[in-house]
Amino acid sequence: MIAISCSIVLFHNPVEELRKPIESFLRYSKDVKLYLVDNSAEDTLRYQFISPQIEYIFTGKNLGYGAAHNIAINRAKDHSLYHIVLNPDVEFNPGILNGLFSFMQQNRDIGLVMPKVLYKSGELQYLCKKLPSPADLILRRFIPGPIKLFFKKPLETYELKHRDYDSVMEVPNLSGCFMFVRTEVFSKVGLFDEQYFMYLEDTDLCRRINEHYRTVYYPAETIIHAYAKASYKSMRLLGYHLKSSIKYFNKWGWFFDRKRALINRALNGPSTYAVGTGMVSGFTSKQTSKQLITAES
Repeated sequence: MIAISCSIVLFHNPVEELRKPIESFLRYSKDVKLYLVDNSAEDTLRYQFISPQIEYIFTGKNLGYGAAHNIAINRAKDHSLYHIVLNPDVEFNPGILNGLFSFMQQNRDIGLVMPKVLYKSGELQYLCKKLPSPADLILRRFIPGPIKLFFKKPLETYELKHRDYDSVMEVPNLSGCFMFVRTEVFSKVGLFDEQYFMYLEDTDLCRRINEHYRTVYYPAETIIHAYAKASYKSMRLLGYHLKSSIKYFNKWGWFFDRKRALINRALNGPSTYAVGTGMVSGFTSKQTSKQLITAES
């Protein structure tokens, strides 16, 4: 059994950009397997990274982010303990994988963990979020910058800026840039929903995992994420974002989503929360926040 598998979806990426996440992962000390799923039109990246630990998969067309990761997850899920869904613009010290592995081994009710995420400048990225509502989408994507100042509080609350990003938190909506997933989770909740070509597939999967396991932000470990916010700069990608948003709310509910309301309300306070594990607010009686924070000791 492999300790950790990982998948990176490629699409005409610069080789030097890809070298950073690939080398970060392959330098880990335990048994690993890396799947490079190439959605590019041509397989020019096939021979750029050769290793017994790498399996290159050329799809021949752009299947979309989630669908491409699903190819790798299907190959890995019965052969590894944990699987990382990794963006190609991420880099990290391979030692963080020891911390995440140990943390998950000692907290069996956690299905997904995300480390602290920083920009290259060292600035924090606020990637712990509430479950989105249509209002959140409109405020974040379609309201001009100067007008957003009038909605500063709801925007900051959506990104949980009132929480302590230096503490362990249970979060229902974690970023897809680095998803450290217990592989048994996929048998229970399924893989990425392939109706999303790009955007919100990570929110959808995280929400499904959270119905059965804890989904946790673990700031003891840190990664660097370039985070281009491409849909803010491209009308084509904005179109994908809008289409995915419509599909997401058609699936989970537009204005009447009782579970979203319950979960988001619990996040308004300073305490951590759990859903699907016996409580709506706070840690379960079997697991205290102290136990989570000291998992590596």
